[in-house]
Amino acid sequence: MKLQVNTMLALYSVIEFAADPNRHIPASEIADKYGISPHHLAKVLAELVRADIVESVRGVGGGYRFSANARRLTLMDVIQLFEDFATPASARGETHAPTAVDRALDVVLGEIDQTAKATFSSITLATMLQLVARQKGRGA
Repeated sequence: MKLQVNTMLALYSVIEFAADPNRHIPASEIADKYGISPHHLAKVLAELVRADIVESVRGVGGGYRFSANARRLTLMDVIQLFEDFATPASARGETHAPTAVDRALDVVLGEIDQTAKATFSSITLATMLQLVARQKGRGA
């Protein structure tokens, strides 16, 4: 399963916000850290606000703040805001009628997607924060 750019930006953002849930983090700080367009990130953050995962605070000292429960929110909760799982694997744009090979590949790709979804659904933000902390420890 390949995640769209917006999905990855949402995951980066949510993890950054959840790492310091009491701090209001400006979108520009995240955009600078990950080398992305602040305008593009603003669209992603608006979707996270609509989903009540983060809240927007205007004014001096404003920014975005994590507002969900890190022990309950899963990676899948964030991913499904940006990914279309209703599209069948066979929607690859072929102009021919599906062959036996197409259908067999759809079965395999469907199973891979189901495994990925189950994995993403089992990993909470709290778990991700622990993984990030371990990676920081290894990099030091």
